[in-house]
Amino acid sequence: MTSLGTCRFVPPYLLEAVAAGQGEIADQCRATLAVDERMRTARLAPRTPPTALVTPAGPAWTVHTAHNGSMLPGTPVRSAGEPESGDPAVDEAAAGIAGSLALFAEVYGRSSYDDRGAPVSLSVHYERNYDNAFWDGTQLVFGDGDGKVFGRFTRPVDVLGHEFTHAVTEHTAALEYSGQSGALNESVSDVFASCLKQRLLGQTALEADWLIGAGIFVPGIKARALRDMAAPGTAYDDPAIGKDPQVGQMSDYVETTDDNGGVHLNSGIPNRAFQLAATAIGGSSWEGAGAIWYAALTGGQVAARTDFAGFAAATVAAAGAHADAVGQAWEQVGVTPGAGGTAAGAPTTGTGSAGTRVAVRRTGGFAGLTASGEVDLAADDPRGGELRELVDRIDLAAVPGGPPQPDRYVYAFDLGGRRAEVPEQHLTDDLRRLAELLLENG
Repeated sequence: MTSLGTCRFVPPYLLEAVAAGQGEIADQCRATLAVDERMRTARLAPRTPPTALVTPAGPAWTVHTAHNGSMLPGTPVRSAGEPESGDPAVDEAAAGIAGSLALFAEVYGRSSYDDRGAPVSLSVHYERNYDNAFWDGTQLVFGDGDGKVFGRFTRPVDVLGHEFTHAVTEHTAALEYSGQSGALNESVSDVFASCLKQRLLGQTALEADWLIGAGIFVPGIKARALRDMAAPGTAYDDPAIGKDPQVGQMSDYVETTDDNGGVHLNSGIPNRAFQLAATAIGGSSWEGAGAIWYAALTGGQVAARTDFAGFAAATVAAAGAHADAVGQAWEQVGVTPGAGGTAAGAPTTGTGSAGTRVAVRRTGGFAGLTASGEVDLAADDPRGGELRELVDRIDLAAVPGGPPQPDRYVYAFDLGGRRAEVPEQHLTDDLRRLAELLLENG
C-alpha cells in the first residue's frame, strides 16, 4: 500500500494560477493553499496500515460540519438512513457518498473503499472560502469555495466520486504517485467519478458529457468543468485561472519534474482512452468499460509502478470480448499495450556553486499548478535577514527523501547552490518557513 496521503480535488496549478494574481480572489486562493499545507503537516503521524484496521460498527457513512473551522471531523449532522438536513452541502455530500458506495457495491461487489465495509466519514464547511476537497487517508473533506471562482465542492457529485476512488486505489493497486503511475492514479479517480455521475443521471456512454467538475466554477468564469475526458485541454480558458493544460495524446506527453512528473497534466491520456473504450463498447460506462477498468485495478496485474502500457495491457486482458475495442482505444491515444513498470523518480539532493540566490519551486497538488519564488540575499529585500538565518541553519543533506503522496506538494530548493527536492511530508519547520517567505508574493 502507499502511505496515507491527502488527495485534493482542485489541482494546485489551478489554485496557484489564481493566487498569482491580485485582489480578493487571489488572497482567498493563497489562504486555501496555506490551509492545505497546515493540514498536510498535521497528518504526518504514522498510521496503522489499512490491512491491520479493524472495521468499527456504525452507519455506512456520516457527514459532519466543520463549522468553517479546521477541526476534523467536526459535528455529526447526518448519517446513513437519516432524512435530509436542509443544509445543501450536507445533503449533497450524503447523496454523493451513498451513490459512490452503491456503485462499487452493486456493480463491482466491493464493500466500501477497503472491501471490508469501512464506515466513511465526511466533513463539509471546512475552513472559510476553502477552494478544495480531499481524501486524507481517513476521511473526505469539502470546502464551500470562495464564491468568486469556485462554488461548493459538494455540488458536482463527481468531486466526491473522485476523492472516494483515491481511497479505493490506495487499498487495491496502490499506484505510486509519480510519473505515469501517478497519472494513472489520478485518471482512475476520474474514471469512476464519471461512472458515478453517469449512473446517477441514467446516461449511456454516448449520451454523457464526460466532464469532471462541471458546476464547480461560479457563473462568469469561462469554464465548462475542471477536466474534459473526451477532449483534454479544453475544459477552461479564463484570465483568472489560465487555460486547461491537460494533454490527451502520448505524443504530447509532458516530461517534467513538476507536478510529481506531470500526474495531473498527463492523466488526460488514460482519461481519453477510457472515454474512447466506453463509447466503443456502448451501453453504460459503469457496466462496460468501468467493469473492465475495475477488474484491471484489482486483478493483480497492476502494481505500484505500472505505467500506461502496463495498465493498458491489464485492461485488454480483462476485456474479454471487448479486447479489440479496448486495445484500439489505447492505440488511439498513442499507447501500445505491453509490459509496464516505469519507475517513479525519487527526490534527489545535490550541491552546486555557492551564491546569494535563494529559490524554491513548488509543484504537484490536485491541480498541478506551479509556484516559484526567489530572493537575492545581496539585494535590499525585507525578507533577507530572516532568510539568511534560515539558510545558515538548514542542512539539506539531513532532510529525508521519499516518494510523493497523492495531491501533496514537492519543493525544489536552491540555497545558494545547495539543492534538494523535498516531498511536503518531510519539510522541516525551517524549510516550511523558507518556502512561505519565498512564495509570499506568488
